[in-house]
Amino acid sequence: MQKFCARLVIVVVAILVLISAAPAFSQVLTGQAAFTDYSKEKPGTRRHLTVADLPAPYATKGVDNGAEMVERPEGVWPQAPEGFKVDLYYTGLDQPRLIRTAPNGDLFVALSYQNKVMVFRGVGADGKAKEASTFADNLSQPFGIQFYPARDPKWVYVGNTDSVVRFPYHVGDMKAAGPAEKLADLPGGGRLRGGGHWTRDIAFSKDGKRMFVSVGSHSNDDDADTHPEEKDRADVLEFTPEGKFVKIYAYGIRNCVGETINPTTGELWCSTNERDMLGDNLVPDYITHVQEGGFYGWPWYYMSADGGVQDPRQEGKHPELKGKVITPDVLVNPHFASLEMLFYEGSQLPAEYKGDGFAAEHGSWNRATRSGYEVVRVPMKDGHATGEYEDFLTGFVLPDGRVWGRPVGVTVANDGSLFVTDDGSGSIWHVSYTGK
Repeated sequence: MQKFCARLVIVVVAILVLISAAPAFSQVLTGQAAFTDYSKEKPGTRRHLTVADLPAPYATKGVDNGAEMVERPEGVWPQAPEGFKVDLYYTGLDQPRLIRTAPNGDLFVALSYQNKVMVFRGVGADGKAKEASTFADNLSQPFGIQFYPARDPKWVYVGNTDSVVRFPYHVGDMKAAGPAEKLADLPGGGRLRGGGHWTRDIAFSKDGKRMFVSVGSHSNDDDADTHPEEKDRADVLEFTPEGKFVKIYAYGIRNCVGETINPTTGELWCSTNERDMLGDNLVPDYITHVQEGGFYGWPWYYMSADGGVQDPRQEGKHPELKGKVITPDVLVNPHFASLEMLFYEGSQLPAEYKGDGFAAEHGSWNRATRSGYEVVRVPMKDGHATGEYEDFLTGFVLPDGRVWGRPVGVTVANDGSLFVTDDGSGSIWHVSYTGK
């Protein structure tokens, strides 16, 4: 009996050790509980939103509730899960947007409204950047940045709003080694709330033979058949790396702001803004792999269990597309404004983060109560999404609903930590894991 009790104690202790070592995830919120607002967004909270949870159009009124921006109050800081530390790496920037890491660890940041790309190098003892430099200027609302070829890049590619250009590059350059070479024209322009998307991201296929460029719609929901300004928009376009147009790779993607390649499957993934003014809880923004030749609904349909719900503003149009709408892998909350995304391949974060996605959620304007304004984690299993997402970096909205920060970009540093751009406070935040 004593031996049995001793063994039982050992088993119980072992179980408790395993439980304490496992990641501390809260229960996954599903159904109507999966819809959220800023007051419910806390690090570690998981949600799983599905098409079955979506209301009918106009269940609530479409609203214009843009962020009331204020300066970050003293003592207010982004909130990360337990064991993570957040440092202010750089501030005083004019709306920093997309951020990507060069092979040597330099951070390239698009300052779209200043028409330039900057480079930040190193982390000093005070947690700040050691050096900062303008890599290139006189651009045209630059956003996307890529290094090509990936292993030993000779070029930095930049997605202007109306073109793809590239600069000669040697690893370690903090200023472009030569002038911009224009490779391709793109449909340009826009800065309108609810439409007129101007960001253009770039991704290269895993074998380096294909260049994917995302081009958002010119409007919220204009019929592309009768609005010529929508030509080659709300698409992912495929080019050769030299800029020769190949085809429309996928269509009906209203605004694929952030592109990346899944390192496990080699698939192109998109972080996408969906349409507005159908109510607080329609239509979900999403993070998904992009199927070649796939149709994602805009403007005539949106995702459903049976291949698409017709947008009531497009009633009766394109019946042949009914049933062809691809349901995205991960539905995040409507109006989140999902921007840059990536897959985590670093080693600093706990092992369970390996292969997971991260995406910056800029925050809503078309919702009665604000939502978004955070960085989310996208759990993956063997390179495929579980459908869930998790609040990771929050706290950019004050308890009274005023906003001091808006995440735009996220990148992985060479040491495995994360850097996040925030165009609300003009800052770059450094998120590292300490385990404390």
